[in-house]
Amino acid sequence: MRGVNKVIIIGNLGADPETRQFSNGGSVTNISVATSEQWTDKQSGEKREATEWHRIALYNRLGEIAAQYLRKGSKVYIEGSLQTRKYQAQDGSDRYATDIKASQMQMLDGASGGQDGGFGNQGNNQNTGGQQGYGNQNQGNQGGQNNFGGGQQSNNQQGGYNQGGGASNQGMQGGVQNSFNNQSSAPNQANQFNKPTQAPAQPKPTAMPDGPVDDDIPF
Repeated sequence: MRGVNKVIIIGNLGADPETRQFSNGGSVTNISVATSEQWTDKQSGEKREATEWHRIALYNRLGEIAAQYLRKGSKVYIEGSLQTRKYQAQDGSDRYATDIKASQMQMLDGASGGQDGGFGNQGNNQNTGGQQGYGNQNQGNQGGQNNFGGGQQSNNQQGGYNQGGGASNQGMQGGVQNSFNNQSSAPNQANQFNKPTQAPAQPKPTAMPDGPVDDDIPF
């Protein structure tokens, strides 16, 4: 069975985003998001709270959007996967760190006129988009949920055209079949009308009597 590596985080930024540029022209923006869990201590009855910090990496265009709109305290929805990276410490030793590689981001505080803005990463992992999201250009057939009325709506329209076409094709086929049926039955009717009309039966001539004919007919 295939494994699943998926993370969903909803929390607040602890600092402003930090962006680094790569030599190949790409970029990455790192943010730290805090999630809090609250519960009640059964023994004391006091409310407890624990906070976890999550380091999230947003690449290329998704990172540029995060750097433009997010600030310390911003509330965000992040969807992505765990990735482990290797780096060298100051003493030269190898260190490993596990980050969240974001594939989708939604600003819950609002963006672009106060509306919730969802953004999808423009990399290869672009199978989902957020509300009012900017869909992935590399895999446009798997765009965001709305993508400004894209994806699903287009498919529905496409399906509607296909159904309409099918209906008209059936109508045409039915019309053609009916036409052929009418044409095939027409000759039979024509044959009935083209039959020559029989002449009425002529009266048989009266037979002559066998005896002598009387010529003395008074006038």
